[in-house]
Amino acid sequence: MSPGARIDPRRQARLAVQRAPQDAMAWILLSDVELDAGDARNGAGAAQQALRLAPGHPEALARLGRGLWMLGRHPEATQALRAAARNAPGHPGIQVWLGHALEDAGEAEAANAAYAEAHRLLPAQAQIAAYLLAWRRRLCDWRDLDALSRQVRTAVTAGEMAIEPFAFLSEDASPAEQLACARLKAATVTARIHPLPPADAAPVRDDDAPLRLGFLSNGFGAHPTGLLTVAFFETLRARGGTDIKLFALTPDDGSPIRSRLAAAAHALHAVGDLSHHALAAHLRDARLDVLFDLRGWGGGGRPEALAMRPAPLQVNWLAYPGTSGAPWIDYVLADTVALPDTLAPHYSEAVAWLPRCFQPTDTRRDIPPTPERTACGLPATGVVFCCFNNSYKLNPATFSRLSRVLAGVPGSVLWLLSGPGEADARLRLAAQARGIAPERLVFMPKQPHATYLARLRLADLFLDCNPYNAHTTASDALWAGCPVLTRPGATFASRVAASLVHHLGLPELAVDDDEVFVATAVALGNDPVRLRALRERVTTARDRGPLFDTAAFADDFLHLVGRMVARHRRGDAPAALATEHASAPTR
Repeated sequence: MSPGARIDPRRQARLAVQRAPQDAMAWILLSDVELDAGDARNGAGAAQQALRLAPGHPEALARLGRGLWMLGRHPEATQALRAAARNAPGHPGIQVWLGHALEDAGEAEAANAAYAEAHRLLPAQAQIAAYLLAWRRRLCDWRDLDALSRQVRTAVTAGEMAIEPFAFLSEDASPAEQLACARLKAATVTARIHPLPPADAAPVRDDDAPLRLGFLSNGFGAHPTGLLTVAFFETLRARGGTDIKLFALTPDDGSPIRSRLAAAAHALHAVGDLSHHALAAHLRDARLDVLFDLRGWGGGGRPEALAMRPAPLQVNWLAYPGTSGAPWIDYVLADTVALPDTLAPHYSEAVAWLPRCFQPTDTRRDIPPTPERTACGLPATGVVFCCFNNSYKLNPATFSRLSRVLAGVPGSVLWLLSGPGEADARLRLAAQARGIAPERLVFMPKQPHATYLARLRLADLFLDCNPYNAHTTASDALWAGCPVLTRPGATFASRVAASLVHHLGLPELAVDDDEVFVATAVALGNDPVRLRALRERVTTARDRGPLFDTAAFADDFLHLVGRMVARHRRGDAPAALATEHASAPTR
């Protein structure tokens, strides 16, 4: 072995079990490295072999549970991890993995208890505090929220712990803190990857050949990412000049969106079962010009494969509203409202600015007839404010702001998306503590997307959250004709709704502070004529303005990506790029 060469841990672990096939610990260690390599099947198989040699071994049960969780077999995963926890009751790591599995198995309150137990066992461990903090936010369980947030932010600032960057977006942190968090996480990935073997020389490409564009996501189906991108991909395919390859990390969900995505792409590859290394090799074999990471740190992505550099240019776009902090990502695709140039120094990527909102949407979807209010649990009269953000975006400060709006508009209600576990009951108690009758909160269970859009038409005004505001949800509301009132902050995650209303042509819906937010919402809620006129402006702008012009978005996208590729082919490093003028409206 040459000096400095990296040892392949999978090869070493496999050799160890060959030398000692009756050693349960060797199988446990093999399970570990297989799981870390993204090979859930082999990882679970090695754990099962360990259990045959050492029945009930908690470390083997824990790894079996982790492998089953990665395979999506959540009830079996929780069974294995509960057994592991019983056999090792003082093990905080097992409690953490049990919490993960319980989340996905739909046992929300049990997951909360598992994370709390892990934190009790190891209270100084910031990463465990971060898991508990993120899940309590999702459950609207605001106990100890400030203390947990301080612990997590302090660890990030000190560089002590790699916290999950997606969860960190919900903290009231600065752009500099978000960059530090992402860099810490990226460093942990870099430290454990095994590079791809050298590639064969790629054939020389004609500059006029179609651009080979790859898109990697776990959302190619009935998922926000699929809903945002499907009409865009259809438009790109119709335009010509590109070779579109989608790499799906999740199986076919049988949805109409998945079928449309498959028809829009030149190829859709199901790659979820591949190990990190095999996925990276598969991506490299596609000989892409640009690979777009449509997940980033959002959970369910595959940063380990991207860290192996399967494509010459790799771009952070759409699903993760922050910097990757990763040396393997060259550009972030954004716009000047969501990511103004003052934020660029806090991004590890070069920023590529589109002249319109960075977020496309499905402009080919129809909205069914609007149901009756009473059929949706709403009162027959009165203003309906809504906030259909996920429950983790609600926090005490945002909820107090929303409560002040309700207090200022007699007879109004706040329509919310129903949360997991006891989240709804906790929010009713929080409303009561702020002087708002609990029955003025109305909760909507998750609906099929078309049904949800039809119900959105019953809402008079969408009230946004901070510091992580509405993204796809804001786009949905505007598409349904519901105005969105937002208060942009200092980070990308807090500025997406502002970008949407700005590019819709209603920038006044992005206000400067909480006082103006409350005053504006109250004034609109008490003036039905003004509110009706605002809704009509939203509908007109939706149909005639630039926000939902998918054809023009595709033109601008291709122009900007073409500049990225041209720079790379000249041998120039990634650098900030902007399209000077938006393409003319096509409608």
